[in-house]
Amino acid sequence: MNKAPAKTATSGSGYSIEPLDDATREHLAEDLTQEERHILLEHGTEAPFCGSLLDNKETGTYACRLCGLPLFHSSSKFTSGTGWASFYEAIDKDHIKELQDTKFGMVRTETRCARCDGHQGHVFPDGPKPTGLRYCINSAALEFFAEGDEIPQKG
Repeated sequence: MNKAPAKTATSGSGYSIEPLDDATREHLAEDLTQEERHILLEHGTEAPFCGSLLDNKETGTYACRLCGLPLFHSSSKFTSGTGWASFYEAIDKDHIKELQDTKFGMVRTETRCARCDGHQGHVFPDGPKPTGLRYCINSAALEFFAEGDEIPQKG
């Protein structure tokens, strides 16, 4: 009896969202700075108004710094005044994992990369139309690729 080949999880936009194993994730983390590691792997937060991508106005794609999964397009970026890069929509809903976060006496929705589980930031229901969402994302958790640049999928 022949077994069917294992299926790889693929998002609606055609990217692999197969979870990375611990060894691959740790190997990719070797190239992170201390701050990037703290944010992506330890669920930290960068100081407000300090992120390198906060004021970026270029056209392109913001991908997960750890694994390269495209998360946000510059067309959904807006100035929220909160001190973090803000987006009203993910490139693909399958690329963002949401979890309840009850740290610091608040109930928030944490966002993580669906492929590598790297912490990105939080999403709030007070963003602009058309979604009404505000994804507040740490610049250290993202890597920006200008329009037309290839986004390497790591791992």
